[in-house]
Amino acid sequence: MCFSESVSLGAGAVLLVGGAYAVHKAWNTNKRYVPVSLMPVFAGLQQLSEGLVWAGMGNGDPQLVQTSALVYIFFTWFMWPFWIPLSVFALEPPQSRRKFLFLGFALVGFGFGMILYVPHLLKPDWVDVSINHDSLAYEGTMLLDFLLPRTFTNVMYLALIIAPPLLSRYRHMRYFGLTLIAVTTVDYLFLRYAYISFFCLLAGAATVHLIYIISRNHCRHECPELFS
Repeated sequence: MCFSESVSLGAGAVLLVGGAYAVHKAWNTNKRYVPVSLMPVFAGLQQLSEGLVWAGMGNGDPQLVQTSALVYIFFTWFMWPFWIPLSVFALEPPQSRRKFLFLGFALVGFGFGMILYVPHLLKPDWVDVSINHDSLAYEGTMLLDFLLPRTFTNVMYLALIIAPPLLSRYRHMRYFGLTLIAVTTVDYLFLRYAYISFFCLLAGAATVHLIYIISRNHCRHECPELFS
């Protein structure tokens, strides 16, 4: 989370507990839910890694800052544009004509995420973490900056994580997509000074809705042949 080490670690712990419950429920209800159930777990791990970034900043430990920031942006730049469409793909009924569309989104997200993340492993100095308005700001260089304006990269990233839920057969997944649009809007209008950190915080909080979907088996209402 953006505000302090303790808040980040607390948020991470809450999401991990909720995610563990979602994984257990998904495994025993319908394994199609499992990829979705892992999203709160990933969000929790991401918040824990940000807690370690705060710890490194507070203790003057640049190695801890760099290592923890690389874990944090692994979820930001690689995991989310790949895993969100993959989760929607796993939920979609086999006969759905959109299923291969979601698979295409996942494959593009995997490649796009690799392009965004792997160069930071090779050149860690491209990751620049600072404190701005009492929040963590992750800036620095991306490989695509040499080819495209950063705005284009951000738009493509958002399309990969928002479009699949919006196109899902299931109403509550579409609601999740709308929540991501709301998160993006708030982040852009009010929180640009630390937009990556705030976006991941708010999107992580939004995964609580996914726990609710799994706990109530909401997909059953729209596709009983798969989720009864």
